[in-house]
Amino acid sequence: MNDDLDLLHTDVEESLRDAVRTLMARRWSPERGVARYDGDTTDEGLWPALSGELGLAGLLVPEGFGGAGGTAREAAVVLEELGRAVAPVPYLTCAVVAASVLVSVGDKELAGAIADGRVAALTVPLSAKPGGPPSPVTVAGDGRLNGEVRGVAGALDAEVLIVPVTGAAGTQLWAVERNAVRVTPVTSLDMTRQVADVDLTGAGGRLLAEGDTAVHAVDDALELGAALLASEQVGLAQWCLDITLDYVKTRRQFGRVVGGFQALKHRLADLYTQVETARAVARYAAATAAVGDPDRAVAASVAQVYCADIAVLAAEECVQLHGGIAMTWEHPAHLYLKRAKANQLAFGTPGDHLIRLAPLIDLPA
Repeated sequence: MNDDLDLLHTDVEESLRDAVRTLMARRWSPERGVARYDGDTTDEGLWPALSGELGLAGLLVPEGFGGAGGTAREAAVVLEELGRAVAPVPYLTCAVVAASVLVSVGDKELAGAIADGRVAALTVPLSAKPGGPPSPVTVAGDGRLNGEVRGVAGALDAEVLIVPVTGAAGTQLWAVERNAVRVTPVTSLDMTRQVADVDLTGAGGRLLAEGDTAVHAVDDALELGAALLASEQVGLAQWCLDITLDYVKTRRQFGRVVGGFQALKHRLADLYTQVETARAVARYAAATAAVGDPDRAVAASVAQVYCADIAVLAAEECVQLHGGIAMTWEHPAHLYLKRAKANQLAFGTPGDHLIRLAPLIDLPA
């Protein structure tokens, strides 16, 4: 563990938080997310506002590539706010994961296009983890791809797909235009981050990288995704805690405010300490990723092991402590529980990260 890292938020990061929260309050609310389960996919121009007005799409793209040259610390702040609102935007899949791959392979053209608002997605299952199995997509001698990838997050919004391919000489990365493939929406547990199946049979594209460069680019992007997903999980958990606290302070039962019952006080106090611990864990993961610290792989896995489960716990407590009202379709509590459960599988489950963590900390099999 690196004790020299400053985990406190800077003035710039707090200003960024205020800007994102203000925009979200103006253009989105969790209640609007309920409509997505009834087929309404309008988002009030949320992504154009985030990527254009605030310039967040290129936050992790270096200035030399046409981006803002920010770090994982700033991206973590953005994701925390997006998690609070369960925002249906491709920030994690595009501005974090896809952008990280393109920067790693040095593709200035596509990285710059992301900074300008073009949406890209890494074509791997949402559950893909660093160091996972080879891609099911292969390439023929004529440069045509063959294969299908299931459960891809961000594919429905993407204009270009970054596709890991298993070639004769090892792993390759290809850029494929969306109109060259078949993308089939999948009814997802979390409809605010819907997944899709991508059929690449017969698609052509442009080779971006191959060999170790391609492998490291994908693994590093998935590791960064896992590290920063923890901040989204913290934002989600904090919203659940806040709204539950507000509710138990006003809900009356048996002639008194239910928040005065000792059993509920204990549950909420325990949840508060766990959410605050998750915040520190997520912040450390972002800070190590921002400076390329040698501890970043450990920090990313620890963050997912802890924060994924705390987000689910916070959402479950939110539903239970709201009582009957939280079981209704109109109340947004179910959105947070669904996002938390889906995130528990994203970029590797907590169990996957425990297995990954063991050799990193020299734990015997």
